Amino acid sequence: DAELLSCPVETLSDTADLFEAGLTSYGSVRLMLAVEERFDVEFPDALLTRKTFTTLAALAEAVASLVPEKV
Repeated sequence: DAELLSCPVETLSDTADLFEAGLTSYGSVRLMLAVEERFDVEFPDALLTRKTFTTLAALAEAVASLVPEKV
């Protein structure tokens, strides 16, 4: 399986542009599917935007909005 980014994710800041780091549209779909599986969530249409997948911070915020609060 090919890597999604052209550099290790560990080298990126939370606000680094993932598309500048090599993420493609196809890669963002693969990333979305992996995140959905990992966190047992489904991205609603409103979050299926380039903005959601542009940075790690934006992606984390989107996931946090989908994951129920732990009590």
